[in-house]
Formats: sequence, C-alpha cells, structure tokens
Amino acid sequence: MAQHDLDIARRATPRAIAELAREQLGVDTSALRPHGHHVAKLTLAGLGALAGRPDGRLILVSATSPTPAGEGKTTTAIGLADGLRRLGQRAVLALRQPSMGPVFGLKGGATGGGQAQLLPMEDINLHFTGDFHAVAQAHNLLAALIDNHLQHGNALDIDARRIHWRRVLDMNDRALRHVVTGLGGAAHGLPRESGFDITAASEVMAILCLAGSLPELKARLGRIVVADTRDGRPVTAAELKAHGAMAVLLKDALAPNLVQTLEHTPALLHGGPFGNIAHGCNSVMATRAALKLGDWAITEAGFGADLGAEKFVDIKCRAAGLRPSAAVLVTTVRALKMQGGVPREALAREDLPALQRGMANLARHLHILREVLGLPSVVAVNHFVADTEAELALLRQQVQALGAPFAVSRHWAEGGAGALELARAVVALCDGRAPAAPRFVHDAGATLWDKLRAIATRVYGAADVSASPQARQHIERLQAGGWGHLAVCVAKTPYSFSADPALLGAPGGHTLHVREARLSAGAGFVVMVCGDTLTMPGLPARPAAEGIDLDEDGRVVGLF
Repeated sequence: MAQHDLDIARRATPRAIAELAREQLGVDTSALRPHGHHVAKLTLAGLGALAGRPDGRLILVSATSPTPAGEGKTTTAIGLADGLRRLGQRAVLALRQPSMGPVFGLKGGATGGGQAQLLPMEDINLHFTGDFHAVAQAHNLLAALIDNHLQHGNALDIDARRIHWRRVLDMNDRALRHVVTGLGGAAHGLPRESGFDITAASEVMAILCLAGSLPELKARLGRIVVADTRDGRPVTAAELKAHGAMAVLLKDALAPNLVQTLEHTPALLHGGPFGNIAHGCNSVMATRAALKLGDWAITEAGFGADLGAEKFVDIKCRAAGLRPSAAVLVTTVRALKMQGGVPREALAREDLPALQRGMANLARHLHILREVLGLPSVVAVNHFVADTEAELALLRQQVQALGAPFAVSRHWAEGGAGALELARAVVALCDGRAPAAPRFVHDAGATLWDKLRAIATRVYGAADVSASPQARQHIERLQAGGWGHLAVCVAKTPYSFSADPALLGAPGGHTLHVREARLSAGAGFVVMVCGDTLTMPGLPARPAAEGIDLDEDGRVVGLF
C-alpha cells in the first residue's frame, strides 16, 4: 500500500532545532528565535555574525517545463542535499516557502515528497512562522493608507483612476480578481475599481526576498510606486509615510526560517514561490546564510529554466552579486513523454518514440542553463517506479550526446542514499572549477523593450515581441519616466516556451505578446504580463481543500 507523504513525515523523529543548529551549523542558541521545538528563525544579529565565514558553493536546481506528470525540483533539491551529506559534505538547503493557495488548490504542498521531505511538514505548508501573513499585512496596510489619503483631502492629488496598488490574499480566489471598493456612501470611502493578487505576487514579497538588510528593506519599501497624480507624477509609499510602518510589520519576517529534512539536513526556508508571475526565488538573506553555513548551498527557482533560472540570474544574482557554481536540471521520464504527446493516463506504458520527441524540451532548457546563462549543468532524472530500463538508457544516451553529465536519482523512494549518483555528479562537475559570474541575458543599460526582446528571443526561442497598444504606451512612459534601468520580470504560462500553454516541446519562431506592464520600482523590475496569465489564481473543480480535514484526535489529514 502506498505511503502518503504526511504519514511518512509523522513517523519521522526530528531533532531539536537548537541542537541541530549548534552541531551542524555552529550556530549558538543566542542567534535563534525558536518557534516551537523544530522551527526557528536565524536572528538578524546572528546572520551578521556569519560575515567572516568563507562562502560555500551555490547550486541552482531548475527543471524542464512543468506538466501534470510532475518534475520535482524541491524533492530533488532535498534529495541532493541529503546525498551530499552522506558523502561527508556539509550541505544546507535554501528553499522557498509554500503558498497556501496551491496547498488548498490543485498543486498541494511544497515540502518535497516520499523520503525527501522537510519537517515539520504540516506547519511549513500552513501558517508556518507567519511570514506570508506579515507580507500580506504590510501590503494591505499600504492599500488602506492610499484609500485613507483619498478620504482625507488627497493632498498629493492622486488620480483615483490611476492607482496601481491592489490588495493581496494568500489564497486562490477568482472572485477577487476585479472588485469595486468604497461603496456605501461618502463615509465609507471613494468608490473605485481595484482587485486582489495572491500574496506571492506582491511586490512586498519580492522586496523581502531581495533586501539584504533592514535599512535596504525600508528603502525599497519607500520606493514602491502606488499611483499617479492627475498630472502624471508617480506617488511613492514614502510620500504616504507608509514605509516605516510596513517595515515594522516585516522586521521579524525578514529573518530566514530554519527547519530540517527527514535526514536532519539543515534547510533555510524563506520567501515566496510562483516563478510564473513573480521572480520565483527564495530570499537573498537565506541564500547568503546558506553559503556561510555550509560547503554547499542548494537552492531552487520557480518552474523551468526559462522562467526560474533566467530570473534567478538576471534579477537575483545581478542584485546580490551571487555566483552559482552549477545547476541541476530536473526532469522525469513521465514529463518528457508528456512533452512528446503522450496523454497522462498512458504515461505508465513504455514509449521510446515519445520520450525521444520530448527530449527537445530538455535540450532547450539545457541550452538556456549552459549556453545562455553560463551555468555548468547536470541533468537529473527524478525516478518513478514505472520508468523502464530502456527509457532510462535512452535518456542517458541522449543527454550524454548533448555533452552533459547525467544521473538517475531515487531520492523519493530511498532518500539521500538514492541521490548518491546525483551528489557525486555535482561534486565532480564542480571539482577544480571556481564559480564564475553568470551570463546575463540582457544588458542593464538596454531599454525595457530591448530587455524583453532579449529574454523572448534568447530564452524562449521567440522571433519577436509585441504588445497591446495600452501596454506598449505604458512601457514607453516608464522608459521616458526614468525607469529604463530596471530589470524585466516576465509573467507568462510556465507550461510552454510561448505564451500558449498548449504549445509543448520546444516551440520557436513565435511572437511573445505583452498584455500589460506593472512597475515594481521597490523590487527593481518591471513585470511584463503575457498571454492569459493571472496574478490571482482560481480553484479547480475539485480543490485539494475538499480532502483536507481533522480526524477525531485533532490531527490534519489529506495534506500532501
């Protein structure tokens, strides 16, 4: 009988987090703020004390294009870290926190699976240490202050039709995408159109992830552009005197969270997910801490290499000066067969021709990592029980023909022991090789439009880019207004290199169409929203929430 992830997690015996921090990381209890016995935050003072330690090697875990068959970046990252520890290496994970939207929606939890999981699984997937709530509260405080400013005279002359700042909620709720606020008469505010995004898409979340200190956090919050005046001048959070109070709400959330894997490998969980609508990386604070605390820092970026890895390099590494040593490209036989046209219900059957066709998707992602971003890469197959020896042999042959190291990882079934082949491949790839600066896709001095075109053509294989008249005019206004130095963060479907999720494999020659542009001045980028991408997801016909409950003993059931 198959074991559920929650059952496996409950049978584990986690170590006291203070003991684990002291013995494996050399971190004293004075540098921790405990959240129970098995979760703690590394204090900002404790992080400052790490400055004199040398940096370890940074490994990025990315993946081929996601499919319903599953790829498993987080699970593979956990397995790799456990495997490295079994080789006698000091490995520390630096991963993203789950959003409760997918937990109760379609995707489920984000703490790994099988024998490659994070503990405490229930806490992490639900409220955890309250970081997401702090982001939402800070974000929504700013929204409330905007409406309050309008109510009490509007001294800044804000144009109520040109308020860009929406509200957020850490839940999938399509009914909140477009709302009207301020109804009920003059005492209840000025009626205007607005809406909600999911918390992970908040600019405040991006700022939390990219800030390297409390002063930088506060400065970035102050630069948030919330609206335009009636004569077209941008209005910032600092002008509303909001950034100080927002920083107060976020001061504890800025500290990374320390947990552990089933095999007691330390893991820093910090910052939001969603590489399709945000920059999709964990925090700079957590990544830098992992580099100081271990010989190997294993991190991940959202969805495939086209979205997550590109933003990891062009936004996070550029902003923080990070130098990754290598990347791991995760795939599955099932996912590649799906890219080759096999329906989900037929994935358990051996199909070598479909696997061969699906290789085009892997080859494109490998090209992005190695040739575009300059990251030496290992291809890791996340093993499923239905994979046949013939399929694995064909995949190994194809990857080796592309000149890349290849490893089959059985971490889901065997934990770190099943990831030894992958761990050895990563060590061998990095041996004797000093980390070099990654290659950026676009020049920092290029225009916003040229940055977008560089990402579309060099990463997505597009022939060109286009935009709606309204989006093009907005991009031109941003460029003329002095925002051209910012990076570009593309929001598009993660399921295809194009903006059409139905175009599988490795489509090329298409035109990437931009629907709207959103300025995130505090985060340091402009979001280009492409295709039908939504920043507030909806729930599926049968949401995971329907199967989540408490048993008669008050224990959570149905959480995956």
